[in-house]
Amino acid sequence: MVQHTFLKAACVAVLSLAIAGCSTESSVARKTATYEEAANNPFVPANYRAAEALLGQLQGKLSPDQPMIIATVVSIDALERSSTLGRLVSEHVSARFSQAGHKMVEMKFRNNVYMLRDQGEMMLTREIRDIAKSHDAQAVIVGTYGESSDFIFVNLKVIEPSTNVALAVHDYALPIDANTKAMLRTAR
Repeated sequence: MVQHTFLKAACVAVLSLAIAGCSTESSVARKTATYEEAANNPFVPANYRAAEALLGQLQGKLSPDQPMIIATVVSIDALERSSTLGRLVSEHVSARFSQAGHKMVEMKFRNNVYMLRDQGEMMLTREIRDIAKSHDAQAVIVGTYGESSDFIFVNLKVIEPSTNVALAVHDYALPIDANTKAMLRTAR
């Protein structure tokens, strides 16, 4: 009888461990981020460095008195779609340009920022060019991002709207971690 009870208890213990091992939910509670961790998160500084790289290329090319427009950074695979990540990259770049003394006009465009020309070459849409003209904007900041298995590759350009000439370009990569993955999931 004791041996039978011991055998039952051992089977229950083994089955419990096996079932727990198959669980998709972690039994360990997710650690709550701290303000210190938030202050040290590299996402915002990476975007600020990208904006500073653009500003460095634009030295003497633009007037701080004339406005610039920034559009939301979009997915390279679906130019009509962005995400929380794309919107935040745009916000950070715009903030850095404002901090550098540029007048920024933020636009939430109804349609695509880009359209494809004959050989897949991208150019600003007529809507963007018209809005830039109505705001007397000297340049438009646009960008795309693409995902790989480990990284998000971001391309930012400052474009002169009447000629479609790129005045400055910067490429950089962000790691795909829990934060960036969550921001990509909210594509719209």
